[in-house]
Amino acid sequence: MELPKHYTPKESEPKWQEFWEKENLFAFNADDIKLPLFTIDTPPPTVSGKMHMGHAFSNSHQDFIARFKRMQGFNVLQPLGTDDNGLPTLLLIQKLKKVNASKMDRKDFRKLVLETLEKELKPSYINDWRKLGISCDFNVTYSTIDSHCQKISQKSFIDLYKINREYRIEAPMMICPKCKTAISQVELEDAEFDSQLVYIKVKVETGDELVFATTRPELLPACVGISVHPDDERYKHLIGKKVTLPLTGNQVILSADKETDPEYGSGVVYYCSYGGIECVEWLSRHKDAEPIHIMGVDGVYNEKAGKYQGMNSNDARKEIIKDLESDGSLVKSENLKHSVNVHERCGTEIEYVATKQWFIKYMDMKDDMLKWGNELNWYPEHMKNRYDNWAHGLKWDWCISRQIPYGIPFPVWYCEDCDEVILAKEEDLPVDPTEDVPPVSACPKCKSKNLVGEKDIINTWATSSLTPTIVKELFKGKPIYDKLISEPESLRPQAHDIITFWLFNTVVKSQLHFKVLPWKDCMISGWMLDPKGKKMSKSKGNVIEPRDMIEKYSADALRFMAGGSKLGDDLPFPEKEVMMGQKTVTKLWNASKFAIMHLEDYKKGKADLRLVDRWVLTKLHRLIKSTTENFENYAFSAVRKDVDNFFWHVLSDNYLEIAKDRLYNPDVWGKDQRIAAQHTLYQLVLNILKLFAPFLPHITEEIYQLYFKDKKDSKSIHISEWPKYDEGLVDDKAEQIGDALIEVVTIVRKAKSDKQLSMKAPVKKLVITSELSFEEVKQDLEKTLFVENIEFKKGKLDVKIEFD
Repeated sequence: MELPKHYTPKESEPKWQEFWEKENLFAFNADDIKLPLFTIDTPPPTVSGKMHMGHAFSNSHQDFIARFKRMQGFNVLQPLGTDDNGLPTLLLIQKLKKVNASKMDRKDFRKLVLETLEKELKPSYINDWRKLGISCDFNVTYSTIDSHCQKISQKSFIDLYKINREYRIEAPMMICPKCKTAISQVELEDAEFDSQLVYIKVKVETGDELVFATTRPELLPACVGISVHPDDERYKHLIGKKVTLPLTGNQVILSADKETDPEYGSGVVYYCSYGGIECVEWLSRHKDAEPIHIMGVDGVYNEKAGKYQGMNSNDARKEIIKDLESDGSLVKSENLKHSVNVHERCGTEIEYVATKQWFIKYMDMKDDMLKWGNELNWYPEHMKNRYDNWAHGLKWDWCISRQIPYGIPFPVWYCEDCDEVILAKEEDLPVDPTEDVPPVSACPKCKSKNLVGEKDIINTWATSSLTPTIVKELFKGKPIYDKLISEPESLRPQAHDIITFWLFNTVVKSQLHFKVLPWKDCMISGWMLDPKGKKMSKSKGNVIEPRDMIEKYSADALRFMAGGSKLGDDLPFPEKEVMMGQKTVTKLWNASKFAIMHLEDYKKGKADLRLVDRWVLTKLHRLIKSTTENFENYAFSAVRKDVDNFFWHVLSDNYLEIAKDRLYNPDVWGKDQRIAAQHTLYQLVLNILKLFAPFLPHITEEIYQLYFKDKKDSKSIHISEWPKYDEGLVDDKAEQIGDALIEVVTIVRKAKSDKQLSMKAPVKKLVITSELSFEEVKQDLEKTLFVENIEFKKGKLDVKIEFD
């Protein structure tokens, strides 16, 4: 049949998306254990109501691989998960519904969250995945807040507690005053703020005065010590003496500490509980100093701060500087740019507060962590450096508790009298200790009946790091289950920014629980930036929506753009690449339309191929070989580049133009030569469609269904067989002569263009000098270039052209 004149993505794309789902084309086969498995630990994005460009970018990358593997005959598991658990979701719902979670009943807020997710956010979000042509199995889904995930997360906690890998202590912990919760090292970002270096004068019991410089004068009420270097001649005689602090009147001992830098400021350093990791480390060295805890998890000063009670750090800072100036203790202040740690979720400067938190013990495993990273296959390889640097730089065990009212609860109760930990029974999971009764009526240690449930929730990354288990457990009771749990997953695709969040912690959890790697390969994508190379942000107004690009061009065009980026590289959004993708879609339709028009009477069989046919089939099979190898190494950008180049320059610009006359004029060439051209064209179009299919799934499906479906066994191109390299079709001699032929064609076309002549303008005489024999392609040259007379000479390649 003849293809319609035009291809309309807005009509075609939804049609094929519906067809794929109706036919369950991408469904994972949980019953056939003989098929080779390819399992993808897909990232569960935070549901925000719509897909952002970063999601479209990186999820297209994983989809290229999934579609390639299906065509290779693998049973592909590509689930769709969403991360609806913890602080990001809490903040989103508060903003959308204009509520304050801390002022609502926990149960009511959780109900509001789940209703908003299910009715308003997730349907739209999942539909964005469909519109982009992501080939997930939409029957294999999970949410990190559903009962299935809660059970697995709580069981993970219980299992690690039982092997002494989890503990709860009161310790200095990073908190976000705005989010009112503890955070972990991985949730930090660096930011630079305008600040002041404040010089403060203090009195020593000897009558001497000391001056120290600090960027945190607001922590003066929490000062627990002042130190100098033991070899600093200026202060040696004062070591061990009492120092009276201004404003509070508290007295501390001037101590010697080798970590003090004599060259920084005055060489005198004051320490608080807690101004940062340095203060935490100082207190660990000076155990006689008693911490003064002036701040809660909400960042508000308590009664130990004296007159500054009820203030936050910023307000207290202003008041304390003013008071220091009033009592004569402020020597001077200097403006400076100060680099600080902020919470990556809200940009708030973090504080250190002593609170009771749950930790996973893993600082003793740093050598193992590095070994596990080495055992993974990294694509690109240099991304392993981020993993290694993170493991080397770890300073604390992993804090997994959060003080927020929404998320997965810890399956724990405590005895109020002896602080004994009481775990939930596994058969009762999931549980909510703030609502459910404990599994025992009295404390097993002291027999007290005063039992209270844990109010903190498990950090979302502690749950997300279990995604391989979460997905595998969905198939418990199915024939495939034993096979799934017996081996690591095939692939973890993700962006580079969460190597230290998701990837690292998934490796750790897998090793702690099962002593195996969670997957074999890691495929790391970069970020999609705005056109100026800046991170997209709603506040900056530089967000480009995938929906808009799909509406303006097509899903295939957007996927084409995503396919052009190398793994690991950040990419400023190139709309011109989306435009190029749409041009490719249109060109693919028109080239296929031309080819199929000439294939209506084609019957498959043997053909007596001309040299130019053998040339293009050699090029095709070299392409099949290289694209397959590149896909196996996740180098999809090389695949897209090579397939695109072949389609535009080998097939469209050259072969079609050379073969055209044989197709139109069999009476001149002979019937056999037309059949040879048809045979070649059939192979070219079918294989190019297959090679493009992972990138352009909709247009390739449309063409396949209109012509090739009835001639092949597969009901969709996406479950048809991936092209196989056939060495028997590689003809080195034909390739050499064919390449020289194209070089001559290019030279003549340029000459016509330079003279502003039509490509059909006749050439009176063409003299080709070459070491190769052009006799077999003489007729091709005559018809393609409209040459009246061709003369061949032996020698170095040279082309002389004579026009009328």
